Amino acid sequence: MKLELDIEFNLDVSLCCGQVFRFKKQNDWWYGLLGDKIFKIRQTNNHLEFEGVDLAFIEAFFGLKEDLTKIIQSINKDSYISGAIRQFRGLRLVRQNPWECLISFICATYKNITAIEQTLFKMSQKYGEERYFDDQVFWLFPSIEKLSKASVSGLEECGLGYRAKYVQLTAKRVYEERIDLESFKQLSYVEAKKRLLEFSGVGLKVADCVLLFALDKMEAFPVDVWVKRILLDHYAKCLPQDLVERFQSHDTLSKGEYEKLGLFARNYFGPYAGYAQEYLYHYKRSNK
Repeated sequence: MKLELDIEFNLDVSLCCGQVFRFKKQNDWWYGLLGDKIFKIRQTNNHLEFEGVDLAFIEAFFGLKEDLTKIIQSINKDSYISGAIRQFRGLRLVRQNPWECLISFICATYKNITAIEQTLFKMSQKYGEERYFDDQVFWLFPSIEKLSKASVSGLEECGLGYRAKYVQLTAKRVYEERIDLESFKQLSYVEAKKRLLEFSGVGLKVADCVLLFALDKMEAFPVDVWVKRILLDHYAKCLPQDLVERFQSHDTLSKGEYEKLGLFARNYFGPYAGYAQEYLYHYKRSNK
């Protein structure tokens, strides 16, 4: 199927900026998995071509009906983020499956993107269903039931390390309590975050990633080492000096320090602070 775009969209940037881990590019095509869907997609100028899913799926997953011009105008507050927007204009936040997103970011703690991708591949290969698409074999993301019954040692074999127990405990709780993660979309940012933090292995940063990438909370502003560095290097003048000095004195952030940075970002960038975070994050990583 083909779609002619009359909006701003950059497929490559949207899929390689660190928000998804189960997409691979082969020649011109991106192959991706989400839920029980396996599909491929490519962009040539303002034309999208895709197979395996319908138009409604593509529009929803890539947020193609969102007014990106309005969003960019809202977050374009200074010269630094203006540079990020110029370089990666067309980057859009995708809409992930909440279950997959939750487990993926628990697995992602203190791992680089390549290691995350390898871990999720091994876990899906071990516990997910095998499917064929375009003469290739793929493995769907493991179901809630399957992971809830996985052993910690089995998960460790996938490269999860200490995260294995967190994945197992969270999966078991979601399965046994029949928790509907999709329903978290109906909650406020604060309430949804509170619920996510009740799961094993979910800290403030993981919660914000799930809120932003899967639960439609555009104000969520995940803070990792890259984002902390950005805020200290380019936004220190907007923060209390004593706070800046504390941030500079150590690498990790306390819960209170993390929340202060997130609150600053939401106040400064507004209701689409999460979009600002992704542009800034990818800009920093690409120009390190």
